[in-house]
Amino acid sequence: MRLKFIFFLLFIFFLTIISCENNKKDIVISQNEEKFQKINIGVFNGNGASPVCILETMEALKIDTGINPVEISAFDIMNGKLNELDAVIFPGGSGSKEFNNIGQLAAEKIRKFGQQEGKGLVGICAGGYLFSTTPTYPSLEILGAPDTREYYDRGRGLISFHLNDKGKKIFYELKNTDSLYIQYYDGPMFADPEKYDLNVLGNLYSDIATHKGYPHGYTPGKPAFFTKKYGNGKVFVSVGHPEATAGMRWIVPRMARWVTNNKLITYPKELIRPGINRREILFYKDTKKRESGLFWQLFDKDPDVVINTIDSLHALRSRPSIRWSMGLLRHKNPKIRLKAANYILESEYTAAIPDLEAAVKNEKVLDVKKNLDKKLKKLKGFISK
Repeated sequence: MRLKFIFFLLFIFFLTIISCENNKKDIVISQNEEKFQKINIGVFNGNGASPVCILETMEALKIDTGINPVEISAFDIMNGKLNELDAVIFPGGSGSKEFNNIGQLAAEKIRKFGQQEGKGLVGICAGGYLFSTTPTYPSLEILGAPDTREYYDRGRGLISFHLNDKGKKIFYELKNTDSLYIQYYDGPMFADPEKYDLNVLGNLYSDIATHKGYPHGYTPGKPAFFTKKYGNGKVFVSVGHPEATAGMRWIVPRMARWVTNNKLITYPKELIRPGINRREILFYKDTKKRESGLFWQLFDKDPDVVINTIDSLHALRSRPSIRWSMGLLRHKNPKIRLKAANYILESEYTAAIPDLEAAVKNEKVLDVKKNLDKKLKKLKGFISK
């Protein structure tokens, strides 16, 4: 009897261990705590997709150690490459031109990929237009919802939005922040989301109408992020550009994980920085003129002018100026080289790693070389190995 009791206790102890282990599997705090089976995410790179948006989306996906990002073309789709993927991201550019490049037969394969095979589809900016079902607009017609075509090219800039309770469950790191900011460039606006079963995660605060004669008051309250079931699959849309927003780039792999039904892990705190952007910056005509003028100041012979210009462009959250700074890594003045490296680091622009590696390799000033190398190591720390 005593022996049976001992065996019973051992059995209970064994079950308790198994239960604890199973619970641990359901709780993921960081990507260092779990061994991953790679999630294969395609980024569409056909005509119509902006080369910059493709590059920045690929770089954002590299944040996640569990994701294997690959570029995919329309001919890849026709040749069966979708079978190797868990989800596809359609980046910024032109939705209609992306659809034109995809073609009708590949479009059918994409719909089957999501609707029947239960795979994930993510649309960023132009990708949202591509997913829409809008009269006279060529698209994949996945959402069933039309985007607003009137005044669709409302402008660009750093816009503000907020998450609702559903959005805070997916982007739980942002649950205590109300006003959030993201880069925007003529992204789609969807009216009556409830009518089309769009699961809105957050809404815009910004009133985006930067062109003369465009009406104000339309964009506030429109969806900033939303999801939708698509047959057996899932769709995720961002009207802005998280891949181009320092402090928010981790949103891209988070969306990829959500549509593929994988665990939502968190990322290094150095990349989750919603507080670095504190105000809306819309690019009106005078703002664009100032940005253009600042570009020409980067060629000034006075190093202090160039350094101050980099600061001014950073304050504007000018998207193209981050790429302009890559050439400044090769400036003759060491202070400018350091300033450019710091701007690239602050912007998390990991696409510039080869440029920064070359700068370190060729640097002759010892102190500058050490500082450049420190920035390079930090920048490399933003991507998975």
